[in-house]
Amino acid sequence: MTPPDNGNSDGYPHALESIGTVRQIYDGALSPELAVNTYRNIDRLFPTRTVEPGGTPSALPAAAARLTQVNFTVSAARYSLADFMSVNRVAGLLILKDGKIVHETYQYGNTQRTRWMSMSVAKSITSTLIGAAVKDGYIASIDDQVTKYVRRLVGSAYDGATVRNVMMMASGAQWNETYTNPNSDRRQLLEAQISQKPGSAMDLMSKLPRAAAPGSVYNYSTGETQVAGEIVYNAVKKPLAQYLSEKIWSKAGMEAQANWWLDSPNGVEIGGSGISATLRDYGRFGLFVMNDGVAAGQQVVPVGWVTDAGTPKVLTSGNSINYGYLWWIPPSGPSAADGAFYANGIMGQQIYVNRKEKVVIVVWGAQTDPAGNGTLPVVPFFDAVVAALK
Repeated sequence: MTPPDNGNSDGYPHALESIGTVRQIYDGALSPELAVNTYRNIDRLFPTRTVEPGGTPSALPAAAARLTQVNFTVSAARYSLADFMSVNRVAGLLILKDGKIVHETYQYGNTQRTRWMSMSVAKSITSTLIGAAVKDGYIASIDDQVTKYVRRLVGSAYDGATVRNVMMMASGAQWNETYTNPNSDRRQLLEAQISQKPGSAMDLMSKLPRAAAPGSVYNYSTGETQVAGEIVYNAVKKPLAQYLSEKIWSKAGMEAQANWWLDSPNGVEIGGSGISATLRDYGRFGLFVMNDGVAAGQQVVPVGWVTDAGTPKVLTSGNSINYGYLWWIPPSGPSAADGAFYANGIMGQQIYVNRKEKVVIVVWGAQTDPAGNGTLPVVPFFDAVVAALK
């Protein structure tokens, strides 16, 4: 257990709480109370880099009518908003319609100043930075070879894989994502991060065997997103946190600093997790995406990028996947019909974007089981929220 950070100087309201370890998170070994403390203090687990906001926060006005009740059905059982909050241990919930707040709730002592972990929601932010790098000309094409930008992977299973393949989780490199298995590739990547040794993550990725031809098989891999982060880092030649600040955080009107884990002191950001931000700023990121990647009147990603990133992809094998460029896509139902998509992280983190209905939903979960056992699926809840706001 990590002791309280008594040297915290920004007056952060949770700075004095005792927290668990990152291994305990992935082992599912945190008590519910310790999980809450840890998830809002993850910037104490590793060195971080700050994502600076701009000078003036963008307004998030309250809507004239508030959404207080949502009912949805899962396997013939009916659930309410209160059920969803309780069963999924929701620590924060923000619902925006037409850029206005229709619902905002903080649980477990959280406040508007609380920074909460993203887990794999960070993956969708990393892919958005790839879009920005394409718009800025740092990345010529997402059909470029990965090794053009990450020379450490020359001669590895990533030979022949493209930036697009990586964003589709389809590089062909072999990977086991099991969080709770200490021998899995995911846990080996975590141990590399814990070692805080520069280059250790890419050393691991360079040794993976090839399991399939690039582009032919979808295989969810957090390692893939560390490669994605390295692509951005090497292409733009500046830290991801700085680039995120310059392109989005300062332009989209974020109100607070965010933090992003590093692979080593002053090293490279963790492309697949480790962002810590306020509920409203995650909501503003959702609005930025909902508005097709425009911030402060500027087109930050290429025109059409958001549509491309948020639609199902087809592998070279001909199989379709309900996954975009590091965004999840509902396989069926109203959200699928609307073309909605969402960022998703273990322990219950989501940013849902429905551009057709102008709805953004941010969920903070304080779950303790990495497998999500016993929780309610989120897409039926999202569908019900959108329906209730029509």
